[in-house]
Formats: sequence, structure tokens, C-alpha cells
Amino acid sequence: MQAYLVSLGAGVLIGVIYSVIKVRSPAPPLIALVGLFGMLVGAQAVPLVKQWLGF
Repeated sequence: MQAYLVSLGAGVLIGVIYSVIKVRSPAPPLIALVGLFGMLVGAQAVPLVKQWLGF
């Protein structure tokens, strides 16, 4: 969990720096990030459901 918080903190810090110096972020648009998040949730859900169903 700590690695996720460090990663989030670093991302926010870089975002603030980009905003202050008025540089456009090379990150994909928010809609693409939401899609990636959905993919991660789906990938984690399959093993969980298999375990829950006893496969």
C-alpha cells in the first residue's frame, strides 16, 4: 500500500510542477486513465470470483 501512496504523491507533485511552469502533461487523457483503471479492476476480479466460486 505504501508504494501506491508514494506513486500517487509523486504523480501529484509532478502535476503541480507541470501546472506551475505551464507544461502540457504527456499523460493520456482522463478518459483513457479511467479505461485503464477498469481493465485493472476486471483483471483482479476474475481470480477473486474464481476463488469465491471454488474453481
